[in-house]
Amino acid sequence: MAEISAQAVKTLRDKTGAGMMDCKKALQECGGDEEKAIGWLREKGLSKAQKRAGRATSEGVVGSYIHSTGKIGVMVEVKCETDFVARSDRFLEFAKNVAMQIAAANPVCLSAAEVPADLLAKEREIYKHQAMAEGKPEQIAEKIVDGRVKKFYKEICLLEQPFIKDDKVSIQDLLNELVGVIGENVQIGRFVRFALGEDAK
Repeated sequence: MAEISAQAVKTLRDKTGAGMMDCKKALQECGGDEEKAIGWLREKGLSKAQKRAGRATSEGVVGSYIHSTGKIGVMVEVKCETDFVARSDRFLEFAKNVAMQIAAANPVCLSAAEVPADLLAKEREIYKHQAMAEGKPEQIAEKIVDGRVKKFYKEICLLEQPFIKDDKVSIQDLLNELVGVIGENVQIGRFVRFALGEDAK
């Protein structure tokens, strides 16, 4: 195993918020390569996301983003368990990326569970009408409706949306990855998007 300096461990901890022993182990396993160590921590920790979901998140930051035109701005609350993690580069980068996502993709709510029932019912009715108008049988129409509802969620729910910098992963995937790396529960809370001339969302 490679000899790892205390400074290298500290630098990795500052970047990821992961525990000292985990950082040292990651660097040893990856021959001292910091980027590979970050990947190692991510792979090791993805399964931790589910286990940590119930932990209290009393620390965090309010991330913000102003578009270069100055006409769109976002504020988003991102919560974690400790102040140390809230100040880590990895956490702050995540908060900024989420704010940018909200600015670009304009989500209506955080998750599918928060979609208003009347809005969902209206969308399902529209999709069913479209499917029936295309001459689809009732059973097939229902499956088509379910598929279009999933697509609808990806458009309006922040956690379901494809990440603007990499559409192969969702915001939920990014969140799970962050939890795996830093070893704490992380939650996206309230958010608001301002666009010049529009009501805030």
